[in-house]
Amino acid sequence: MIRVLVVDDQVLIRAGLAALIRAAPGLDVIGEAADGAEAIELAARLTPEVVLMDIRMPGINGVDATARILAETKPPPRVLVLTTFDLDEYIYAALRAGASGFLLKETPPDRLLAAIRTVAGGDTLLGPSVTRRLIEAYVPTPHPEQPTPDLAPLTARETEILRLVGTGRSNAAIAETLVVSEATVKTHLVRLMSKLHLSSRAQAVVTAYETGLVIPGRADAP
Repeated sequence: MIRVLVVDDQVLIRAGLAALIRAAPGLDVIGEAADGAEAIELAARLTPEVVLMDIRMPGINGVDATARILAETKPPPRVLVLTTFDLDEYIYAALRAGASGFLLKETPPDRLLAAIRTVAGGDTLLGPSVTRRLIEAYVPTPHPEQPTPDLAPLTARETEILRLVGTGRSNAAIAETLVVSEATVKTHLVRLMSKLHLSSRAQAVVTAYETGLVIPGRADAP
């Protein structure tokens, strides 16, 4: 069973999401939180595999709650953010903090359930075109003259893979581009994410933009 924590400050939405998830095979709601503070406490105590996180809440919002949950919960869960607007600076901040993806609140139930299973399996849930528009709308404009010390630990091959991840390519597409095996790409990706202390592929995409490996408006898309 995939253990899910549902976080939303609106009781009817939270109850509806919890009922939907409980009725689905292979999924179990182990807790419900009405705000970010309660989400942090429940995540630490119940150790869910997936947190379904409302982004805009009073008090501790979904961005800050995501960052704290990923830093303080062991093992860290996957965070799937729910939002009303796809181009939202809160979503950008959540992806930057390590969320595995986001969904609109109007998403059909079957897609929501599939998304929970996807992130629980370790994959990132990202619509490449929407995610690129989101990141390009809010990423700070890089300055080429400034060094990017955060990338210093990476090898040349790891840096190139990070750039290709930033353009939205899958591991299979990266392997084809670099003429290597998909397993090799996965190995390099795991290593570079460890070196840069990244917890999700979405976070790697944001990093590729923020360090200037991918320039907004000039992404080398597949």
